[in-house]
Amino acid sequence: MKRLIAAAALGGLLLAATAIHAKTLRWASQGDPQTADPFSQNEGLTNMFSQSVHDTLLMRDNSLALVPGLAVSWQQVNATTWRFNLRRGVKFHDGSPFTADDIVFSYERASHPNSQLRQYAIPLGKPRKVDDFTVEFVQDKPNPVTLEHATTIYIMSKAWAEKNKVATPLDFKNKEETFASRNANGTGAWILVAREPGVRSVVRRNPDWWGIKEGRAPGNVTEVIYTQVSADATRTAALLSGQVDFVLDPPTQDVARLEKDAGTKVVRGQENRVVFFGFDQMRDELLYSSVKGKNPFKDVRVRTAVYQAIDIEALRSRTMRGSALPTGGITPSILASNPDAEKRLPFDPKRARELLTEAGYPNGFDITLDCPNNRYVNDEEICLAVAAMLTRAGITTRVTAMPRATYFPKLEKHDTSFYMLGWGGAITDAQTTLDPVLRSFDKATGKGSFNYGRYSNPKLDALIDAASVEPNADKRREQIRQAIAEHNAQVHHVPLHRQMIPWAMRRNISVQHRADNVLNFESVKIE
Repeated sequence: MKRLIAAAALGGLLLAATAIHAKTLRWASQGDPQTADPFSQNEGLTNMFSQSVHDTLLMRDNSLALVPGLAVSWQQVNATTWRFNLRRGVKFHDGSPFTADDIVFSYERASHPNSQLRQYAIPLGKPRKVDDFTVEFVQDKPNPVTLEHATTIYIMSKAWAEKNKVATPLDFKNKEETFASRNANGTGAWILVAREPGVRSVVRRNPDWWGIKEGRAPGNVTEVIYTQVSADATRTAALLSGQVDFVLDPPTQDVARLEKDAGTKVVRGQENRVVFFGFDQMRDELLYSSVKGKNPFKDVRVRTAVYQAIDIEALRSRTMRGSALPTGGITPSILASNPDAEKRLPFDPKRARELLTEAGYPNGFDITLDCPNNRYVNDEEICLAVAAMLTRAGITTRVTAMPRATYFPKLEKHDTSFYMLGWGGAITDAQTTLDPVLRSFDKATGKGSFNYGRYSNPKLDALIDAASVEPNADKRREQIRQAIAEHNAQVHHVPLHRQMIPWAMRRNISVQHRADNVLNFESVKIE
């Protein structure tokens, strides 16, 4: 009997010790991951969760430098062939072993038309299994950013996907629901425990993750609970009261208050993301405009008028309260740009009116501007401010704002005439903007998938395509410079700014701010 009591007491002590060491991070943001399917949507918060659950061939440390992932080494066999040697002894969250078959399957799945990551998967090449722990990618053309692309495709279990009938990505824009909508099985640092869309998502630490032995999980968090809190005031109140520990997107108007509060702190940093407007330049008549029988946005003078009607300094100082770096550039990072590309056209509402008159719209016209209201910093507020500026210049602008879960499928269907978009992430090379966003759409390769205005510029395409295969760094740099110059000359998009991202948290939380705006859960410490 004494032994039983002693055993029970010991068990209780062990449970108590476990409870002491277990740390739960409760955090919030204004939006919600769109799906647990790692290829269906290429969107920041969705990708953040995907990369916590799934590993990639190459990964990034918190400085965004490339480091080994599921590939421990790699080599370029020839101009169009890359070989990756895979990590051994890795298991998926369901206990099944990871092999080269899962790499081949994942890259083929990521190349499917439903995948928003296909513009990264396809250029890496056709995957070929050499043996269980070696895979080669054979490319049609040389790809100078092969290793960058290798960080973008999450590795799924082939057996799990086939068993659960999710061998192809779900069609998010048409509201398809599959087992992968709310379930996932990766090899990553975190295991998906629960997903309630629009409510909360829960992950717990994977104690068998290979990265722990390599010192890649210095934090002490064992469970992460994410809650969508759409209202700015509610998000701030939840942090101040201690109901949440961390807010990814504190309202800009509350940042000063959070900095002064004894229980909270703010960490700031620039994000690799540029926010801009795009136009329908494809249709002969816009869907949402007072102009009938023609499309004013096909005229570069009208696009330029929109650009010059925007008071960028007012947006920076008033709407963004200083949390923005205005730019004329279209790449997420200034590292991929050049001084000429960074120059903005001047704010000149008088010239904007003159351009409208020259284009045949002396009395202006009406237009609807589509915007998300929970994706970028102050996205709806920016659109409302710009709408007022455009209206004063003669383009009467009405804003339609909506949650990201509704907004991005609308853009995918090209159900828009004038829209906001942001583009960014860990990769600073310009190609990952040129190919998906600035190039004309190519159904076969997926390039131009995020050119929602569906413009076609053969000169621009030729420069982008040349840069995508040019091995000489100097020649490629010049091709990129010319491509961006051509894009800017034609005003295919109107750039606004690169975001400055403040992260807000309780005083006992330590995080490492990253330029890709990813909260790396395994680095978080709770005192």
